[in-house]
Amino acid sequence: MTDITGLPVRPSSYEDLQDLLGKEIGPTDWYMVTQERIDAFAAATGDDQWIHVDPERAAASPLGTTIAHGLNYGYDKVRFPAPLPSGTRVRMRLTLQGADRVPGGIQVRSLQVVEAEGIEKPVVVAEALVRIVE
Repeated sequence: MTDITGLPVRPSSYEDLQDLLGKEIGPTDWYMVTQERIDAFAAATGDDQWIHVDPERAAASPLGTTIAHGLNYGYDKVRFPAPLPSGTRVRMRLTLQGADRVPGGIQVRSLQVVEAEGIEKPVVVAEALVRIVE
């Protein structure tokens, strides 16, 4: 990451961070999101929903192509209360908080809490906003 002058930005102290307040950092180099990368992410996460991995079906959708996994519409109030050590089993609890019609589909709001086996605090707590295309 570089600052607006092209110099590398590597803050290492509180003072360095204070000097960066209000300043734009970046942009990063462009990164190509290919179907191969999307497929690899699907394989790694087990999320093989058609809108990500089926180019033919996705071409017939309102989006016209596959889309990358991710926030879909967005997240609010994302917190990471505890670290997640390698080799730990995790599971998620989801609480539906709302569903509203939006142009072209439905927007769903849910509370997602990811807990790790043997760890008292959750490792992620987030309010998720997902858009479902109808």
